[in-house]
Amino acid sequence: MPKYLLLKHYRGGPEPHHPFPPMDEWAPQDVEAHMAFLHNVAKVLEERGEYVDARALTPNRLWVRYGGPDAAPVTTDGPHPETSDLVAGWYMIDVESRERALEIAAYISSEPGPGGEPIYEWIDVREIMS
Repeated sequence: MPKYLLLKHYRGGPEPHHPFPPMDEWAPQDVEAHMAFLHNVAKVLEERGEYVDARALTPNRLWVRYGGPDAAPVTTDGPHPETSDLVAGWYMIDVESRERALEIAAYISSEPGPGGEPIYEWIDVREIMS
């Protein structure tokens, strides 16, 4: 069965989607509903045998590169790409088909935002190379 990585981005996508404020500006009950939805997605995927992993990431980041044979790694916290390029989190799924991966991604995109309205977030669907 093919594995897919479903990437969630901080406001990223090929075109603008439903605008919403950053999550730290949402009402507490909206954050709770959003997180409960995402946890339920993982639960349903696990029950169906399609769940591999899921994680949320903070927007904090550090760039690292090889410094050479006798040097420490080189690190920097900037410059940063556009905020839309930052990965917010992911689901790793193991499904029967590409169509099923797209179905799951579309469902994740319906996650609730402020006021319970769907976010219509773009989900980046990437097949894992075997």
